[in-house]
Amino acid sequence: MRTTLSTASVLALLTILTLCPFAQAEQFRVGTWKTAQTIQPFFYQEFLAKGDTVTVFPFTNPADQKTALLAGSLDMTGTTLAHAIQSAVMGQPVVMVAALCNKCSALVVRTDGPVRQVEDLKGLKIGYVPGTMHEILLRELLTRNGLSPMTDVTLVRVDFFDMGTALARGAIDAFLSGEPFPSVAVEQGYGRTLASPYFDESVGTINAALLVTRDMIEKNPETVQKLVNAHARATEALNRDQTRWLREAQTFGTPLAVLEQAATNMELAWNMDAAFVRRTRALGERMQALGVIDRQPDYDRLFDLRFVGQAASNVAP
Repeated sequence: MRTTLSTASVLALLTILTLCPFAQAEQFRVGTWKTAQTIQPFFYQEFLAKGDTVTVFPFTNPADQKTALLAGSLDMTGTTLAHAIQSAVMGQPVVMVAALCNKCSALVVRTDGPVRQVEDLKGLKIGYVPGTMHEILLRELLTRNGLSPMTDVTLVRVDFFDMGTALARGAIDAFLSGEPFPSVAVEQGYGRTLASPYFDESVGTINAALLVTRDMIEKNPETVQKLVNAHARATEALNRDQTRWLREAQTFGTPLAVLEQAATNMELAWNMDAAFVRRTRALGERMQALGVIDRQPDYDRLFDLRFVGQAASNVAP
């Protein structure tokens, strides 16, 4: 027996079929910094499924990014590994799902100042951003050179984007920051690189990662996977095409020549493995030794490697 659909039924069916492709479309909200080494989220749109969209929100420090994530204003955000560890120690429900960048740090002093070695920083003011890898590197560097971060120098909180101005005006005598700000200071003549500090091999040059909330992983793991896939593909694409990477980064306000100079001290990243976790644990141990944290977090809960594992099969060769 033949069944004949009414005109109303046909129209209803067509409406459903028309809307279905868009029913699964998602709108993502991602936080990052406007720097060359944290640029990947600005490329996610190229690697998302048709209909999905991403809005990128730029921040100037990791604490504000994490606060927005926990408030539900972001689906995923960049953060430094040091800040992720501190957040986990405080019991906050954050999870690292991908690496973001490595390297990037440099200690810069005033060109016309008296500092010729790290020991000369005694009694001076040093700009830093709390909760960053740069803070931990600064404390480590000072301690290794016989200076107490608490009593021998004055640590001054300065946002990354204000450090150059503060140094040029004499409000601080030095700063330890990520690129491109050290290279800008050198190029403009008011700063001189004193050191490019990194930890020993146990920690290496790890720097920043991407965070989501535990609630996001439990309720929307597919969303997390989509974002990690896009992040991995964007990172690989930019690593293959440094010219495009740096030309796009110059739209943030840093001249291309400066970025090219800084490129040797920057590394885009996405993958995390057992070695990455070991280095992060070693970082946590150094943070505790330096008095930045009073105990270690639960690293098994802080990391979730399944998303980068799945992303590996989605990255173009």
